Amino acid sequence: MFRSLRRALGAAAAALLLPLAGVQAGVQAAHADTAAVVRSAAEAAAPGAGYWHTSGRQILDVAGQPVRIAGINWFGFETSNNAVHGLWARDYKSMIDQMKSLGYNTIRLPYSDDILKSGAVANSIDFSGGKNADLQGLTPLQIMDKLVAYAGQDGLKVVLDRHRPDAAGQSALWYTSAVPETTWITNLKALATRYKGNPTVIGIDLHNEPHDPACWGCGDTTRDWRLAAQRAGNAVLSVNSELLIFVEGVQTVDGVSGWWGGNLMGVAQYPVQLDVPNRVVYSAHDYATSVAQQSWFSDPSFPANMPGIWDKYWGYIFKQNIAPVWIGEFGTTLQSTVDQKWLAALVSYLRPTGTYGADSISWTFWSWNPNSGDTGGILKDDWTTVDTVKDGYLASVKAPGFPADPGGGDPGDPGDPGGGTAACTAAYTVSSDWGGGFNAEVKVTNSGTTALKSWKTTWTWPGSQKVTSMWNASYTQSGATVTATNADHNGSVAVGGSAAFGFGGAPGGGGAPTVTCTAT
Repeated sequence: MFRSLRRALGAAAAALLLPLAGVQAGVQAAHADTAAVVRSAAEAAAPGAGYWHTSGRQILDVAGQPVRIAGINWFGFETSNNAVHGLWARDYKSMIDQMKSLGYNTIRLPYSDDILKSGAVANSIDFSGGKNADLQGLTPLQIMDKLVAYAGQDGLKVVLDRHRPDAAGQSALWYTSAVPETTWITNLKALATRYKGNPTVIGIDLHNEPHDPACWGCGDTTRDWRLAAQRAGNAVLSVNSELLIFVEGVQTVDGVSGWWGGNLMGVAQYPVQLDVPNRVVYSAHDYATSVAQQSWFSDPSFPANMPGIWDKYWGYIFKQNIAPVWIGEFGTTLQSTVDQKWLAALVSYLRPTGTYGADSISWTFWSWNPNSGDTGGILKDDWTTVDTVKDGYLASVKAPGFPADPGGGDPGDPGDPGGGTAACTAAYTVSSDWGGGFNAEVKVTNSGTTALKSWKTTWTWPGSQKVTSMWNASYTQSGATVTATNADHNGSVAVGGSAAFGFGGAPGGGGAPTVTCTAT
């Protein structure tokens, strides 16, 4: 709501999980049963595999394990650039690697229908020094293909967000005179077909932030967003029945107004009903005072009043086990005390992963981009440095790897009264190298018999490489030797569990050195 400024400045995933091969024709039934058992066992070992569906308030993977979307918005395809922003500063692979290292497991990709037009061209992409080399000469859709493919290789899921009818600006309704409903639905179906069979793309957010005069349940087919969402959702599922259908709220229901797209009060009486069951996820947007002032921010009881506000607008859907809820956008500059209290309260309301596991409200933070006018981003203006304060607020609700076990391991491991040996190992992987620089990840695994409280890793490069930035750990470098220690939020690691940190370095061309890990 009231976000034209942010939109004007910039309006805004598991190795590529391929579908499991079916049982070959002609194989005997007994063999098919055995294959199903083997397949189930494999899927159970990797939460998040395959396409997803819903059951009550939970999102479940192909094996029926609960998963939590804990992701980030990366906008740009909805602007005149026709591609995600920041490619003028960095290689797209390095940014996706960094998202993964920070613990985000899903990317929400806003787009406008302009990218599907014949002759659409992407711009503002830097190809110097080998950056983004495989994007040269590609159409906007082909660039999206590349991002989806690499996100899948990195273990991330993708939600496509039909953000705007065209790059000119946000629309209250899902159609305009220039982009009628028929075009909207045709393009949704085209994208659903394009990624059919690729479960990295788990679903489509049908339209971003419907607002007045959009209504919910009024019955006027020109304004009733709930009816339009049913038409579009069924059209998408008619060509790709595996996708989740993300449906945002509106602005006003029964005279009660809220954020654009953030009011889902109408779901109680008028739920979205699709031809394919267990596909609807309701999506709300919620913001702080850096976006706009709302009455609840000046309530004397703030922030204690906020859970009741969220319950009224969208939280009841989760609490009453009606359907899953996904906060598709929330963000702030964090400059005011009010905003800081708001974000802390919202994160608590979303339910910490360590306590509730995947039985939680899903989310994608706004935004990865620093050039969002009234919120800023997880990245700072150099498109590389992480705003560790903002990112730190989200640490308790991140869910890397889509864990089925909220504790991340045997609940008896932490603080084992019987004692044990604290030990760890570390694995170093170069995720991208463009000649002038590179990105790498170090994964620390608890190889001992008791929980780690903290850890330290050390390695020595054979060349002149230097760390240029690091996330999820702090470091010192003396000559070619680097020592990296855990951040506050990832020092505790259960037996058999792991934590990861990432970094950028320069120049490129460095191999993977041997890394030692010490439990401290």
